[in-house]
Amino acid sequence: MKFGVWIPNCRDLATPEIIRHTAVRAEQLGYDSVFVSDHVVVPNAYIERFGAGIYDPLITLSVLAGATSRVLLGTTVLIVPYRNPVVTAKMVASLDALSGGRVVLGIGAGWVPEESAALGVPFAERGAMTDEYLAAMRELWTSPAPSFSGKYTQFSELRCEPKPIQKPHPPIWVGGHSPAALRRAAVIGSAWHPINRPVEEIRAGRAEIVRLCQSRGRGVPPVVAMRIDTSVLQAGGRAPAPIHGGSMLAGEPERLMEQIGEFSAAGVEHLVLEFLVSDGAELDEQMAQFAESVRPQFA
Repeated sequence: MKFGVWIPNCRDLATPEIIRHTAVRAEQLGYDSVFVSDHVVVPNAYIERFGAGIYDPLITLSVLAGATSRVLLGTTVLIVPYRNPVVTAKMVASLDALSGGRVVLGIGAGWVPEESAALGVPFAERGAMTDEYLAAMRELWTSPAPSFSGKYTQFSELRCEPKPIQKPHPPIWVGGHSPAALRRAAVIGSAWHPINRPVEEIRAGRAEIVRLCQSRGRGVPPVVAMRIDTSVLQAGGRAPAPIHGGSMLAGEPERLMEQIGEFSAAGVEHLVLEFLVSDGAELDEQMAQFAESVRPQFA
């Protein structure tokens, strides 16, 4: 089992100091990855959930690439139809090259209609746009003479350099748990990347992805890499409510080990932990306690 840390690039802890320190500390503690979230604007109806401010994920990861040397740098998730795919391909390839090949591209189609509207993205077409944009991005990453003709994107007679260090391109983790997300994971995913799903749903989703892979002749299905709200409790402590709904990791270290063992048995191979804390000091403490008391049992 690998473990990552969600870096608070939104909500109350989203300060340059906490963002940078948390990534550096995660690397020092032996975590495998750090991940950030994506929203471009926050509609007023969602401010309580997201906070009013959120740092751009790819720019944030560029800062963290310079502050770290080993951890994977991921998005959980980049909302693909929000950005021109040629520009996104350029930014992701540049980040991968400059970081020494450490990018993990978690992707999604988006779920906030008001945000899509503000960006000029037809909400009903976001799935089709996501599929086409990803195809265009893969063409730009892998072809020496990229050419693409689709409904939303067309290009030819050009070069797009540098290419990503990782070949054929950075791993794509497909977010979501809808039938469309499972299909997308089976077609292009290195990993299926749901959030806060219970063990039974992970097991069923993984089985469906395996079935879809077999029907398409894909021999090795994507792994399961879940992001999950996490709270390390002291004796008698009470867990906060999960931010994203659904399941979460909560309890004293022994209980956390049991829960992680259940997810591992269901097929999860990488957990991105979103520690539910009130300040930077508590985040430091939770990260350290998990790294020292829980993670060694899954080395």
